[in-house]
Amino acid sequence: MANVIVIGAQWGDEGKGKITDLLSKSADVVVRYQGGVNAGHTVVVQGQTFKLHLIPSGILYPDTECIIGSGTVIDPRLLIQEIDQLESLGVSTSNLMVSETAHVTMPYHCLIDQAAEEKRGEHPIGTTRRGIGPTYADKSERTGIRVVDLMNGHDLWDHLCRTISAKNQILEKLYDLPPLDPTAVLEEYLGYAERLRPHVVDSSLKIYEAVRRKRNILFEGAQGTLLDLDHGTYPYVTSSNPVSGGACVGAGIGPTVIDRVIGVAKAYTTRVGEGPFPTEIQGPLGEFLCQQGAEFGTTTGRQRRCGWFDGVIGRYAVRINGLDCLAVTKLDVLDQLAQIQVCVAYEIEGKTHQDLPTNSAVLSRCQPVYKTLPGWQCSTADCRQLSDLPPQALNYLKFLAELMEVPIAIVSLGPSRDQTIIVEDPIHGPKRALLHGNGLPTA
Repeated sequence: MANVIVIGAQWGDEGKGKITDLLSKSADVVVRYQGGVNAGHTVVVQGQTFKLHLIPSGILYPDTECIIGSGTVIDPRLLIQEIDQLESLGVSTSNLMVSETAHVTMPYHCLIDQAAEEKRGEHPIGTTRRGIGPTYADKSERTGIRVVDLMNGHDLWDHLCRTISAKNQILEKLYDLPPLDPTAVLEEYLGYAERLRPHVVDSSLKIYEAVRRKRNILFEGAQGTLLDLDHGTYPYVTSSNPVSGGACVGAGIGPTVIDRVIGVAKAYTTRVGEGPFPTEIQGPLGEFLCQQGAEFGTTTGRQRRCGWFDGVIGRYAVRINGLDCLAVTKLDVLDQLAQIQVCVAYEIEGKTHQDLPTNSAVLSRCQPVYKTLPGWQCSTADCRQLSDLPPQALNYLKFLAELMEVPIAIVSLGPSRDQTIIVEDPIHGPKRALLHGNGLPTA
């Protein structure tokens, strides 16, 4: 039995959906612990592509229980759309559970998010404009609406009467937008409540019961470490805590329940939206990585910025999350390159730094210090074990493992489930059993 957290070790979009899907085969329960519909996980199964936003990737296994935890924020309209889409593709959602204490994204959250981002002009944060930040803001201000409120028409009406009056002031006076009608909102959301009612549970209790029964539990985060509200490149961050510590809060369990933490990192680095990005590649090579890696957001379709692997943020992710193994994704995207660069440190005003600055303004001035490694210039798409990899590709992985001082357990070589090398199963495999020094086992 193992309880495992899967987190993004970069700026999100690392391929956590595929890794979670792979690990879900060994999991009895998969828990999504933070974020909202601003996240997107793409999973390819037997040539069929599934794009998930709120529902955990484990939903594709019929016997796996999937829980949307209390740390998430739920847009009921979009969640119902996702349920309907999965059902239309033959995927049952009968094992889906939604926390009654999760907060609900309301129409005014989306309107305010969109208007506020527009008002920032040349200095946007780069939000998805899906109302996530305003929903979490209301949660912190203790004025939010939770799923449990959604289930009770009288309570919901009381909340709406108080809240929409205040939100209309903001919409009309600050953003010159028309006011919302609380009666229309109530009618719309009571309809959503009836659709979701069969799925609503006390999620913390459900997870606790699974722990007591010694079931395998996988905790799935959205976004990535560098987008964490407290530990990311603030203010260019999300509004919740994607780091491993956020799993305990967002799921409602204690840290002693966790057995392992696996970080997911691309073999290069991407970032979507605004904010500093020291290893970003401008020009044709950056465009090549974008096209080769299909680097367009699952949720928004925005093109991702691409750059070399950044060992400084990698080591930071190891430290912040307590990572004990890694999944490296999209190694195949580098197949055609003659040389590959890896950032091993930063240079700031003539001084070399091994650690990530906490100030985003300072980070934006950092110059990467690179180590150049030879490429392999042949396809890795059909490799299924370490011995199949070209020597240069294996050496590249070993270098990343040694740089980050954490072993690599999984290597992904394409979007499909079968395009994967499982070095060590983080759920069933013995912890750190296959190490070779601080890196990979020998091929």
